[in-house]
Amino acid sequence: MIVVDIETSGLDFNKCGIWQIGAVDLESMEEFLDEARIDDEDEIIDEGEKKVLEIIGKKEKELRDKNKQSQKEMIDKFFKWIKNRKIKNFICQNPEFDVGFLIVKAKKYSLEIPIPHRAFDLHSIAQTRFFQIKGEFLIKEGKSDLGLTNILDFVGMEDNRKAHNGLEDAKLEAECFSRLIYGKNLFKEYSKFQLPKYLQK
Repeated sequence: MIVVDIETSGLDFNKCGIWQIGAVDLESMEEFLDEARIDDEDEIIDEGEKKVLEIIGKKEKELRDKNKQSQKEMIDKFFKWIKNRKIKNFICQNPEFDVGFLIVKAKKYSLEIPIPHRAFDLHSIAQTRFFQIKGEFLIKEGKSDLGLTNILDFVGMEDNRKAHNGLEDAKLEAECFSRLIYGKNLFKEYSKFQLPKYLQK
């Protein structure tokens, strides 16, 4: 299984671009990280009060740097990396976003899509474990409140980074998956965060 996280210039599949892809293969523990420039027609779109450039810690000129490879080249490299994985199903915090974005771009560039149509949703897994342990789902104002920050808290971790990074996010999600499913720490760098007793097996 491959834990995947993409960094984009906004949430709109058709108007925004992918500038970074991070992934971890849970079978081999091989990692993937690559960056590209977004296409000239791609927009940078803020979502409400969330400023995209603040979230990713980048300036617009960095996302449009002509010295970087194209978005098509980066995605093509990632797809070729996927082909060598034993289990190709994705694990994502929000598969509809990551998988959806990649498929839209792959179709734009006429790339062969090696992504299986089934993916593991970390959010749903976390809500299921939360319900099993707490007897209720974590809901706030009528909506699920288990974003990555709260999932990290649930599994005994915290994220104090100021900016997002695709590989770091993928590794955090992989660590959460391991703690939720297997009840154990995955990466040595996260062993400083004690696994809660309610997740230990």
